[in-house]
Amino acid sequence: MKTIWMEEMNWPDIRRAIASGFDTAVVAVGSTEQHGPHLPTMTDTRVGDALAHRFALKLGNALQARTIPVGVSEHHLAFGATISLKPETLELVIRDYVDSLARDGFRRVIILPCHGGNFVPIAQAVEDARKAHPEMEIAAYTDMATFFRFCSEASAELGISAEESGAHAGELETSIMMALEPTLVARDRLAPGYLGPFGVREIQILSEKGMPGLTENGVLGDPAKASAERGEVYLEKVTDFWLRSIQRADS
Repeated sequence: MKTIWMEEMNWPDIRRAIASGFDTAVVAVGSTEQHGPHLPTMTDTRVGDALAHRFALKLGNALQARTIPVGVSEHHLAFGATISLKPETLELVIRDYVDSLARDGFRRVIILPCHGGNFVPIAQAVEDARKAHPEMEIAAYTDMATFFRFCSEASAELGISAEESGAHAGELETSIMMALEPTLVARDRLAPGYLGPFGVREIQILSEKGMPGLTENGVLGDPAKASAERGEVYLEKVTDFWLRSIQRADS
């Protein structure tokens, strides 16, 4: 096959691929939201494209369905430049994705969250989809706390503190975007945002007050040390982490 991106394929090629054993579909769920003054609003979706692609290639016998480009981003709306779905809307979108992929003949669907606000809706959608399609294997990574901890540890291995790495538009995300879309990173606007701890209390603040409750510029972290070289390392580390997690859950 020339590609595993389903959006680049025609229906006969997709049908032949599924019949030949490419019966797993990988779907990333991104967002369209503010990412500080230096990153584009498509950051999570673009990162989702890249991670899902690497994941599908390493998994093998998998096709990549189109990334869902809008997620649950209500906590970013105060900054503008954000399109947000209600949690129940995203759940229905994911259910429709799975229903459609089931009709195509896929035997397995793997859903990857690329934005913090999507973890809970994905978990609910997967639970509902499994009831609707007991003949399919439907998996997702939904442990947000463990994922954020992994990202902090990955940054620490490269000499970046957890505070700099950040949970949103910090060094980690900025490095990844420098690797993927360097011309879309406004390097003259790199500036630190919230640099305190990010745990249960801070997530509660975001839920109640939105991003302005923690940051004035929409950044959680400090992108100053970001580099494309570290971005490539992060992409590989996150892909391998998700692969281990999904495979461990299957065993």
